[in-house]
Amino acid sequence: MALSFQLLAGQLVLGLINGSFYALLSLGLAIIFGILNIANFAHGAQYMFGAMLAWGLLEYAGIGYWYALPLVFLGAGLLGLLTEAIFIRRMYHVDPLYGILLTFGITLMMQGVFRNYYGVSGLPYSVPASLSGSWNLGVMYLPIYRVWVIVAAVVICFLTWYTIEKTRIGANLRAATENPTLAEAFGLNVPLLKAAAYAGGVGLAGLAGAFAAPVYSVNPMMGSEIVIVAFAVVVIGGMGSIKGAIIAGFSMGALEGLAKVFWPEFSAMVIYIVMVAVILYRPGVDIFGRKV
Repeated sequence: MALSFQLLAGQLVLGLINGSFYALLSLGLAIIFGILNIANFAHGAQYMFGAMLAWGLLEYAGIGYWYALPLVFLGAGLLGLLTEAIFIRRMYHVDPLYGILLTFGITLMMQGVFRNYYGVSGLPYSVPASLSGSWNLGVMYLPIYRVWVIVAAVVICFLTWYTIEKTRIGANLRAATENPTLAEAFGLNVPLLKAAAYAGGVGLAGLAGAFAAPVYSVNPMMGSEIVIVAFAVVVIGGMGSIKGAIIAGFSMGALEGLAKVFWPEFSAMVIYIVMVAVILYRPGVDIFGRKV
């Protein structure tokens, strides 16, 4: 019984770790889609960029984990600003299909560049000394770094939701989306707000990559699979729903972890099964039943 509980708790923690990455990624996707109406398939490559940037800061500049986190967020945000100015801005008034194709092409270019220089083998990034080790809970050992990632993801998701839903900045962003002509009439810089929204979403993806660097191997292809999961989570939470993306991200991560105990053969598919069910039986609403 103790062994079963240990297995269950361990898989739940692992699921919440994955859920932290799902929540951060799907939150960024929800911001970009909800404000810009762009399905950002480059999100996985931007997640990879954050991990590679954290690794590069340590490898080439000797900048450790704690200083790397804000630098990665800013670096990924800057990448987002450049991408929006050069590519994404041209997609606002055309069929959304072109945005999907464009961001998919950006993904292939980014992966190709990093794969050319670093190959496809994993690059090591160690857990910072201050977060190494585990806590002995009696029935299991709980890695300190994993707890940190979960707590940090919850805090970042909450602050992002609060900024968008409860502050003047968020109100301006929503106004720029819902009625850009009226927003400009009131003096809002709509192009700047849209660029900031895209940069913020990319910054979250890069930060998720930095969090993931000590957990998974850093390699140019690390975002290929997780971005598909993140899109599934966005659909489950409700396309463009900020709160829905956060709740669905953590929930689907926990569900995936528990499925590895009770239903291991289908654990990799459980999120997609939920996504299909949502599309079939609850289309057009978020996880709380509100229309999106």
